[in-house]
Amino acid sequence: GVLHEDLRLLLDTALPPKRKKVVLGVGDAKMGAAVLEELGVQCQTGGVVPELMRGIRLHFPALVRGLTAQSASKAQLGLGHSYSRAKVKFNVHRVDNMIIQSISLLDQLDKDINTFSMRVRSWYGYHFPELIKIVPENSMYCRVAKFIGNRRELSEESLEGLEEIVMDSAKAQAILEASRSSMGMDISPLDLINIESFSRRVISLSDYRKGLQEYLRSKMSQVAPSLSALIGEVVGARLISHAGSLTNLAKYPASTVQILGAEKALFRALKTRGNTPKYGLIFHSTFIGRAAAKNKGRISRYLANKCTIASRIDCFSEVPTSVFGDKLREQVEERLAFYETGEPPRKNLEVMKEAVVEANEVVAEVKRRQEKKEKKRKKREKRRLEALAAAAEEAAENSVMEAEENDVGAKKKKKKKKQQQPEESEAEPEPEENGVEEE
Repeated sequence: GVLHEDLRLLLDTALPPKRKKVVLGVGDAKMGAAVLEELGVQCQTGGVVPELMRGIRLHFPALVRGLTAQSASKAQLGLGHSYSRAKVKFNVHRVDNMIIQSISLLDQLDKDINTFSMRVRSWYGYHFPELIKIVPENSMYCRVAKFIGNRRELSEESLEGLEEIVMDSAKAQAILEASRSSMGMDISPLDLINIESFSRRVISLSDYRKGLQEYLRSKMSQVAPSLSALIGEVVGARLISHAGSLTNLAKYPASTVQILGAEKALFRALKTRGNTPKYGLIFHSTFIGRAAAKNKGRISRYLANKCTIASRIDCFSEVPTSVFGDKLREQVEERLAFYETGEPPRKNLEVMKEAVVEANEVVAEVKRRQEKKEKKRKKREKRRLEALAAAAEEAAENSVMEAEENDVGAKKKKKKKKQQQPEESEAEPEPEENGVEEE
């Protein structure tokens, strides 16, 4: 709503002094409202104004002296680039694009690991079919299959390694006994090498998934700490991914957040005039699973309300903290207890007052730490600059000393040469005198 200083100066200089009856043609309604508010000039945005603006934009190089079509296109390109940079340029520690990609990759990895583990089961099951019932977990099954290899070579010495993998001595003993009386077919060494190689790939994928989950947890604690404290990192990341960004999620009302992820069921219910869905992605939170069947709809509505508040706090706070998320989680717990036991929960005003006090303390502590880090960084930078300056001075002094030494050495050489020349001239007539005397 505030006009840019350049635009205000341009309008002040272009408009006549008596501008009570002046009507400006403006292509944008928001800009027209801003001009009316700031300068009191009536602006017209509809009718023929858009066509005039389009014509001016088309023939702008011909209307402005010294402006060519090429320079105008370059200016438009530069404006587009600057606008795109302004849209993309956010705080690098609060970029939600990485969360969207991480949760998508996590879902894809879950599907792939499940598919590959089933392939390992069916492949290795020809050789050792009894192992599937003893070790039902996918990742553990792949580790055990890679460790055992040929079941005929399994012995008492391998029992300790099996216990480390399955973390159960009874299960390891059962695997050893089943390998001795298995009805599986024999397997060639080449086939066994392929199975072990594939199992190794599946194990590496599951390990990478664990690392990716840790990365997602740390990223959510930086970008949306309140939302992750309220509903969990994975469900919060799914909500952000489905909304498109944290800002879009913060703009949604609570009724939209409640059914986010259940769009197909919603439109089907609207088409058939049936019951609309009560929850979407927030169904995967622990609160709805713990609620009774008659209270699932109410707790999902309450949880969606708190998720909306948490996402707005995370999106628009300067220093995001998890204090509000913890308090909102306590409120949902109290509401869940109220539905089950009838114990009245605390009022929202009291909880938010406590959260504001604690959040101010946490923010002050964070700012104090940041100031300390900044001071340390400045000290390190100052020391580095001083060291560079001292090294430069030392190098300059060394170069001066070397130049002086070279000058002194050159002077000494010249003196030696001068001294040697008279000695040689004095030494030359001696043989003549000696010769004369001898004669």
